[in-house]
Amino acid sequence: MAELFLELLSEEIPARMQAQAAADLERLEHNLMDHIRGDCPDVKWLQNYAVMGPWDYVDVFEAPDMDTAMKVSALVRTHGRARTETWCATEWGRFKDMVHDLS
Repeated sequence: MAELFLELLSEEIPARMQAQAAADLERLEHNLMDHIRGDCPDVKWLQNYAVMGPWDYVDVFEAPDMDTAMKVSALVRTHGRARTETWCATEWGRFKDMVHDLS
C-alpha cells in the first residue's frame, strides 16, 4: 500500500533554520530515518519532495498495512517534530481494476 505523507515542520524549526539550516535538516532527517528503519523495517521509502503550499514536504512510502503507516506518522510527529497527514494511495491501474470488478 502506497502512502502519501504530508509534513509541516513545527513552528520552532523555521526560526532556527536561518542560522543552521543544512545541519538541522541533516540531523533531523538522519535521526528520524534511524527510528523508522528500526521500528518499521517493512516500510519502503520511495520519494521525498519539498513543496510549496500549506505543507513543507511530501514523502511517498510503502507500508504493509495501516498500522505500520500510523507508526511512521507517530515517529515523524515525535522525532521529526512535524505535524503530519497521511493519505493512502492506490496505483491508477489497480483502482480501475477494482472499479471494473464492482460492475
